[in-house]
Amino acid sequence: MRRRSAWLWAAALAGYAFLYLPLLIVVVYSFNDSRLNAEWVGFTLDWYRKLFAHDEMLTAAGNSLLIGLTASLVSTVLGTMAGFAMYRYRLRLLPLLVLAPIAIPEILTGVSLLIFFVLLNFTLGLLSVTLAHIAFCIGFVAIVVRSRLAGMDESLTEAARDLGATPWKAFRLVTLPLIMPGVVAGALMAFTLSIDDFVITFFTAGVGSSTLPLQIYTMVKIAVTPEVNAISTLLMALTLALILIASKLSPGALRAD
Repeated sequence: MRRRSAWLWAAALAGYAFLYLPLLIVVVYSFNDSRLNAEWVGFTLDWYRKLFAHDEMLTAAGNSLLIGLTASLVSTVLGTMAGFAMYRYRLRLLPLLVLAPIAIPEILTGVSLLIFFVLLNFTLGLLSVTLAHIAFCIGFVAIVVRSRLAGMDESLTEAARDLGATPWKAFRLVTLPLIMPGVVAGALMAFTLSIDDFVITFFTAGVGSSTLPLQIYTMVKIAVTPEVNAISTLLMALTLALILIASKLSPGALRAD
C-alpha cells in the first residue's frame, strides 16, 4: 500500500512539474541579464524597463484591457440574468444555449464567429473581438451565478415577497446582495478569460487590431526574447491574482450544481 502511495505521489509531482516548471523558467529568465535565453548571466530589471517603453506592446496591452473590461461588464450582466433564469425556471433548452460556447472547442467558435461576421459584412476590429469575447464569457458567468443561487436561502426571498415586495424589488434588495460575491467572481473570471484569449481573438481581430496575446505571438515567431518573458510574467501574475480573488469570493464557482 505504501509503495502504491509513493508511486502516486511521484506521478503527481511529475505531472505538476511538467505543468509549472516551464512557467517558472519564464519568470526566472525575465530577470536574466542576457539577450539570449541559453544561460543565466545575472539579475536585471532592464527588460521590464524596455517593456514599458515598447509602444506596440503598450498599445496591445491597452486594447486587451479595454476589451477585457467591456466584455466582462456586459457578460456579467447577461450571464447573471442567464444564471438566474437557469435556476428559477428550470428550462431544458436554456442551459444548452448558455453553456454550449463553453463545451465547443475554441477554434470552432472562432471560425464560426468569423464566418458570421463575414456574412453580416461586419468590419473586423476591436468591436468584433469584444462581441466574440462577450459571447463565450456569458456561459462562465452564468455557471458561477447559478452555483451561488443554489446555495442561497430561498426563504429570504419568499419573506420579502410576503412583506409586499415586487419580484424586481425582492431581487434587487435581497437576492442580488446575497449572490454578489458570485457575480463579482464571475466578472473576474470573464476578465481573465478575455485578456488571456488567443484562438478566438486570432480569428475575429482585423488588420491592425492587436491584443496582448496576438502581440506576444507575433514576437515569439522570431524568437523568445526577454521582453516576451517579462510581459508573460506580468500577465501570469495578473491572471493568477484574479483567479485567487474569484476563488475566495465564490469557492464553488466551478461547480454547476
